[in-house]
Amino acid sequence: MLLSNPRRSLLCAVLLCLPLLIVFTSTTSTKNITNRVIHNLPNNNTLQLTEYKEDEIEKELLRVASNTKPNPSSTNPKKLAFMFLTTSTLPFAPLWESFFNQAPKTHFTIYVHVDETSSIWKPHPFSVFHNRIIPSKPTARNSPTLAAAARRLLACALVDDRDNYMFILLSPSCIPLHSFRFTYHTLANSNKSFIEMTPQDLGSFYRWVVRGAHVMLPEVRYEEFRKGSQFWSLTRKHAMLIVSDTRVWSKFKLPCLFYLMEICYPEESYFPTLINMLDTKGCVHATLTYVDWTGSNDGHPRMFEKDEIGPQLISALRTARPKYGEDDDVKRHDPFLFARKFSSDSLQALMAIADHVIFKD
Repeated sequence: MLLSNPRRSLLCAVLLCLPLLIVFTSTTSTKNITNRVIHNLPNNNTLQLTEYKEDEIEKELLRVASNTKPNPSSTNPKKLAFMFLTTSTLPFAPLWESFFNQAPKTHFTIYVHVDETSSIWKPHPFSVFHNRIIPSKPTARNSPTLAAAARRLLACALVDDRDNYMFILLSPSCIPLHSFRFTYHTLANSNKSFIEMTPQDLGSFYRWVVRGAHVMLPEVRYEEFRKGSQFWSLTRKHAMLIVSDTRVWSKFKLPCLFYLMEICYPEESYFPTLINMLDTKGCVHATLTYVDWTGSNDGHPRMFEKDEIGPQLISALRTARPKYGEDDDVKRHDPFLFARKFSSDSLQALMAIADHVIFKD
C-alpha cells in the first residue's frame, strides 16, 4: 500500500495539516492561496540537519571562477562544456566516446564529478574522460550536495577554459540523441540558456516552504521561486552568475525539515530560481534533456530498458516537444539533444544503432 512507508505516512499527515489544503479550491489561484496561509504555517526549524558548508578550497575556486573573463575568446571556436554528475561511473562512457570522437578537440571540454566515497573510477589513459575528474565531494538526494556539486562543475569549467561558452549538465543515465555536429550547431549558435521553469503550482509552494515557513525570506520571495529539471544548458554569462552568487545560495544550502525530506530537491529549484530572479529573459524556459515521468518511482523518472532500444525510440525522443514556460514563444520547437534515464544494460543495444541512427542527422 502507498502509506506502508512510515516516512510517506508522516509526510501525508503533515501536508494534510497545512491550512493550505483547507482553503484550496479549483477557482482560487495559487498566489491567493499562499497570501492567505503563509503566516499560518509552523516555523519550527529544530528538526533541520546541518547546512552545506564550503571549505576554503571550494570558496577559493568559486571566487576565482567568478572573476574569469565573461566572454569566450573572439579568435577561437566556442566550446561546449559537458559536465557529468555521477556517484559512481559513467555506464555509457563508450557511447559518449563515440560521440566525442566525431568532434574537433577545439570544440568541447569534459568535466566529471564522481562521489569518491562510493566509487573509484579511473578512465583508461586513451579515454576522452582521462584526467577530467574534478575535485569531488559526497552527494546525496534530498540535500544541497547535488546543487553544490553542479556549482563546483561550473566553477572548474569556467576556470579551466576561457573558450567554454555553453555549460551542459548531464547524469550518468543520459545519452546523446544526435551527432556532435548537430548538438554543437544548436547550442553554440544560441545566445540563450535552456533551463526549465515550470509554472507555479501547489508543489512549488511546498518546495518553497520545505525548509520552514519563513526561511527563504527576504532573499527569495515565493513569487520569484521556480522549479524545473535538474539538467540544463547554460551560457557563460549564467554560469558566472551562479558561481558568483552567495545571497540566494545561502538559503538553498540550508537543509530541509526532516519530515519534508521527500519533497526536498534543491538541485531542481536553486538554478531556475536564481536565473529567474537575475535574467529570466536571457533563457528559454525548457530543458533539452528528454525525460518521461509517466510511471515514475520514488522520485525517479521512467527507465528505458534494453528491449525498448531501437530506431523508433530514438525518432520518438527526437521529435518530442519540450515543455516551455509561460513567457516563451509558443511557436518554438527546440530539439531534445539528450535523454534519460536508460538502464545500464542497454549500452550494447545503443552502441549497435549509434552510427547509423543516433549519430546520423
